[in-house]
Amino acid sequence: MNPATVIHIGVIHLHVPSPGVLLNTEHLAEAASIAHPAAAAPDGVVVDHATGLMWSKATVAKGKTWAEAKAVAEAVRLGGYTDWRLPTRAELLTLVDDTRSNPAIDTSRFDCESDWYWTSTPLASSPSVFAWVVFFYDGYALYFRQVNGGRVRAVRSVSSPASGQ
Repeated sequence: MNPATVIHIGVIHLHVPSPGVLLNTEHLAEAASIAHPAAAAPDGVVVDHATGLMWSKATVAKGKTWAEAKAVAEAVRLGGYTDWRLPTRAELLTLVDDTRSNPAIDTSRFDCESDWYWTSTPLASSPSVFAWVVFFYDGYALYFRQVNGGRVRAVRSVSSPASGQ
């Protein structure tokens, strides 16, 4: 193997040849497909390689209590997968785009209403009464009574988050 400098960018590993060594272009197409993974995602889903999560592109239900939201998310059959679930508060907050509002999410990737979405995270001080939600009008998190009717977005794990190595 020729001497090279190895650069790690997320999950892409580029081998840059030392000065005077010709660049092998064989693997450029492979690197391009890795750099744009959304093109390879099944219809109706969005893959976030930074977090290792696959999301439903659209809202999967509206007007559901917390218990119903968990059941609806687990019943999702999308992209050929059956292991969907309701996201945690931390997971759902990764979708918030602080440069946007009404809705505070990348609308080129997600269909989203400027409303609140359930998370699977109960409120620690009252776990049988309240659960956390993310309000996508401005992207903030708060808690509501579990009997309230909210929206549902499903998630599943696809891999470990990119290590950045």
